[in-house]
Amino acid sequence: MRSWPGGKARRDKRLGTGLFCVAVLLCPLLLAQVDSEEEESDGTVLARLYALQVTPQLDLPKEEQLFYGELLADNLSTLVGNRAEYAMIVDRNKFVQAAMIYWMSPDGEFHFIGASPVSTGKPGKFEHFVTPIGVFEHTIANPDFRAEGTFNEFGIRGYGRRGMRVFDFGWQIAWRGWNGGGEGTLRLQMHATDPDRLEQRLGTRQSEGCIRIPTTLNVFIDHYGILDGEYERAMARGRNFWVLSADREPTPWSGRFLVVVDSRRKAKPAWSLPTPP
Repeated sequence: MRSWPGGKARRDKRLGTGLFCVAVLLCPLLLAQVDSEEEESDGTVLARLYALQVTPQLDLPKEEQLFYGELLADNLSTLVGNRAEYAMIVDRNKFVQAAMIYWMSPDGEFHFIGASPVSTGKPGKFEHFVTPIGVFEHTIANPDFRAEGTFNEFGIRGYGRRGMRVFDFGWQIAWRGWNGGGEGTLRLQMHATDPDRLEQRLGTRQSEGCIRIPTTLNVFIDHYGILDGEYERAMARGRNFWVLSADREPTPWSGRFLVVVDSRRKAKPAWSLPTPP
């Protein structure tokens, strides 16, 4: 495995299965390009790899990058302290529907890595929840699993292609989107979606309450251990996890927090993908 700047090589053999897209299969070439330049000593190194490996992407203006970075700071400053790590933020606002990855430096600055469209809960149908807002921790108490790639009765692969990782954030209180609302419990997950039937709808509310993300973003988060901080610490104590691929390349800055917000916008921002017909 690659020795990241500021970290040490990880040589332990780990059980795991996984599906890696062409971009990640070509990752050694991309990493060689990064290594051939002056080494970066912080987590912003992944911004260039995000730009090369993840599609679709959102081109956030600088002021929007700062806006969501400040929202992360407001939510995480007392939880993270001066530890450098990655974090994700999702804006569930119906006009936005986007996820962003940031790297928080030891001095508490949030550095933008990349953004992509997502789909969150669409109220109006039975068992369709409004995706809850708040800070959600990704821990080994709610083990992840991988998609089997099977089709349901509607010909949909709910978790995406076989091998896609399903990130589990446990049972959460969420607002029911049917029969007048009210609080209920939702198993909050973040996962890929059907690449042929549903991925083109990312950027609009579509799910039953979970967070659907692009296939390539799923692979990126999985491959670089963006939210695997708890898993990494458990492995340092001798644990093994079948869900982690032996080919993954975690950085020294694996985080564990997903923050869901609602920016309360009243119109679609210019940088957001157009709503599909």
